[in-house]
Amino acid sequence: MTSFNKLTRFPLLLLIGTLLSLPVKAETYTVGVVPQFDIKTLYKIWSPIFNVLEEKTGHKFEFTGSKDIPSFEKDFSKGRFDFAYMNPFHYTSSKQYAPLVKDHGRKLFGILAVKKDSEITSPEQLDGTTLAFPAPNALGASMMIRAELAEKYGINITPKYVKTHSSVYLNVALGLMPAGGGVQKTFNRQSEELKSQLRILMKTDSVEPHPFTVKRSLDPAIASQIQKALLEMGQDEQHKALLAKVPFKEIGTATDKDYDAVRKLNLSRYYVAPE
Repeated sequence: MTSFNKLTRFPLLLLIGTLLSLPVKAETYTVGVVPQFDIKTLYKIWSPIFNVLEEKTGHKFEFTGSKDIPSFEKDFSKGRFDFAYMNPFHYTSSKQYAPLVKDHGRKLFGILAVKKDSEITSPEQLDGTTLAFPAPNALGASMMIRAELAEKYGINITPKYVKTHSSVYLNVALGLMPAGGGVQKTFNRQSEELKSQLRILMKTDSVEPHPFTVKRSLDPAIASQIQKALLEMGQDEQHKALLAKVPFKEIGTATDKDYDAVRKLNLSRYYVAPE
């Protein structure tokens, strides 16, 4: 009887060993990116990063583009993305996502740009004017600027939302708007010709930059795997160059506590619910 049990047990152990050695089934995960640029530009930035992640993890990553920031807000509020790169206010207002990584090499702040030859030299001169912003809930490029203009400078402006950061800078350069909101990252990515026509009038206070987040309902083991792969990319010079285009100058871990300063700004007063 004992010999029989040993004989039957051996094939069973062999089968278990074979199953454990099989690779984990590759999954496809959707990734949303807040559209500070047009979809084509975002795809060009993120596609090489996804390729490296696919090599490191064996999973597939599908870029899920949103035409504008309000559309992105609708998408992530419905949990459409498995992973998402979002602004800090989006993160703090969401219960569905947890932060994985962020840039440790910079802070996020808003900038207000005017035409280079503009006679405007102080924010107070913009009282009663209409200014360009990419979207109501763009954190640095809209909410933080609108908050400081109202609370720090005591002026009233009328916002006009033109969908992207690039559109803001173009409207100002063409003289269609006296000033417009953006962030340093998107300003730096404009053509030299366009930047040469602009001047930064004001910078807001700074907060921690955009986190790359994971849907909380996703398997924690998968979230940890992706976080580890992204951090490994930051240790490779070639991969680091890809991350710098996001930009992640010095990619590192992100925690919920990192964004307490954003919560303290109480920017919900300047939040506009997407239609």
